[in-house]
Amino acid sequence: MAESAGSASIAARLAHVDARLAFEIDILAAAAAVDAGEAVLVDTRRQESWDHGHIAGALHLPKATMDARIAELPRDRTLIVYGWGPGCNGAAATARELLAAGLDTRELFGGYEYWVRKGFPVEKDGVTSRQAPDPLVTAEIH
Repeated sequence: MAESAGSASIAARLAHVDARLAFEIDILAAAAAVDAGEAVLVDTRRQESWDHGHIAGALHLPKATMDARIAELPRDRTLIVYGWGPGCNGAAATARELLAAGLDTRELFGGYEYWVRKGFPVEKDGVTSRQAPDPLVTAEIH
């Protein structure tokens, strides 16, 4: 009996991990998908957060404007939604609504925080810049 319960538990956990891998996308894969024209990044944060800085080229879709703007979103590419970082679930809530509306959507694992830490381009006040990559997210471990 214990083996059966353990097998079911392992199967459930495996299904959960498979679902996460299908839904989440990491920074490198997201950047490659955007560069290939297969995806567009969508910032789900409030206006104040957007003004503080956002991923260069991203669309801004805060929750307050989603219903009015959902029809404007591209349907020919994957939408990669992001929030501040791993401690924020706003992007997941937005992704759920976009998926329910039939839009191909994934969530950026690590959000804006890890995009910045990786040294990828960000925009503020119309100026695009990059910060030096954080060695904790760029180091190769052997």
